[in-house]
Order: sequence, then structure tokens, then C-alpha cells
Amino acid sequence: MESDFKIQIWDLWYPQAAATGVPFARGRIDSTDVLLVHAAPPMLTVEVRSERGHRLAMGVDLSQTADRPMARLTRRGDEIVREDLWPLAEDIGRLVILPGGEVGELLTWWNAVDGSEWRWQIEFYNHR
Repeated sequence: MESDFKIQIWDLWYPQAAATGVPFARGRIDSTDVLLVHAAPPMLTVEVRSERGHRLAMGVDLSQTADRPMARLTRRGDEIVREDLWPLAEDIGRLVILPGGEVGELLTWWNAVDGSEWRWQIEFYNHR
């Protein structure tokens, strides 16, 4: 079954840039239903594929929902939804994709109540 695949490719595209859009980030990660995005553009198209190339989910022209530095992409069946937010306690430990595609784990998050400043840490880990 497709959901049994351990690796997913999350491909994020900025459809409003250039003539036909530009790639924003592409990450190869352990299977997940939630991915945080740092500095997401105002609109994203997201495609999630298995390691074998089967499309698992898609979200087209997902508009920014708030002026926040993070977006949470959630897979619901074969659909992706977007919510721009200040990360919550439940988001600590989630994967975060950066522009370009590097993926790390969110270790800490703090933001001022008025949204004027924030501090966060992520950890990157790789192996061969």
C-alpha cells in the first residue's frame, strides 16, 4: 500500500513567480502528514510523492492565510492544506523545510505576543 512507503518527496512550487512559476523547495523526508515551511511565499503549489514517484497528495495555489514566518502544510488524504502561523508546542519536533529544500527538526520556538520578534532553533542531521 502507498501509505506504507517510508520516504516522501515534498515538492513546493511558487506559481506566481516568473512566467510559469519557480521551484521553492524540494525535500526528501521520512513519511509525514505535517510539514512546516519557513518563509513560504504568498502562494504555494505542493505535491507529495512516494520514493517510487507515485503521487500521494497535492495542493494547488495554496494562499497565505496570515502574515507569519511559518506555514504548516497538512496532508488530509490526497489533499494538502496550508495554515500560516506561529508554531505551537505541538509543532516542536516537527520537520521544517527551508527555501531550497534543506529539512531540519524544530527544536525550540518563541515569539513576542505582538509578533514583533521571534527566536527558534532547528537541527539538521544527515547520514550516508
